[in-house]
Amino acid sequence: MKIIDLSHILSPDISVFPGTEKPIFERKEIEGYPEVKITMYTHTATHMDAPIHIIKGAKCLDDFPVDKFMGKAIVIDCKHLAGKNITLDFLKQFEDKIKNVEFILFNSGWSAKWKTEAYFEGFPTLTTEAATWLTTFHLKGIGLDSISLDPVPDLSLPNHKIVLAKEILIIENMCNMDTLPNTEFIFQCLPLKIEQAYGSPVRAVGMVG
Repeated sequence: MKIIDLSHILSPDISVFPGTEKPIFERKEIEGYPEVKITMYTHTATHMDAPIHIIKGAKCLDDFPVDKFMGKAIVIDCKHLAGKNITLDFLKQFEDKIKNVEFILFNSGWSAKWKTEAYFEGFPTLTTEAATWLTTFHLKGIGLDSISLDPVPDLSLPNHKIVLAKEILIIENMCNMDTLPNTEFIFQCLPLKIEQAYGSPVRAVGMVG
């Protein structure tokens, strides 16, 4: 089986959502042994959003069983939609495939802009109609190689609200999607087991073959 790493490396100089502080790495020695103290928000680097991140009283990540974070997946190429929306009409061509999987990953090509100002604008996002349609399937999560399921300036976060209300997790800031197959594969995105987690960094991988 081939394992494809879909996660950015965590470091102090990564891209973070505007207004969020970057992680701080402090390298120390404790009783002669090296250690690293990391100070960061849970929504840092390749990470997952829990429903409670947006919806008051909804579930935290640690409220879900561990099998919520893995399952069959497909990747949908939307690189040609830069600066545009991912519409319902576009998604309908993949309906039969979506019916058979638990995760959809959107490959916009935006991971190539990681650590640049261009990363925060122009990536394709779902229309609210398309987001609502996706909630009619048995999805566990939606993965992106961009920073948000909504445009960065739209702080009302309509797509987040639509999918998280249905307990469909959001995995943001992924990478290496060009190396995934056009067929189904197994996707895994285990979060840290943090008490009352609004979100968590994940090590997202695709397992092929």
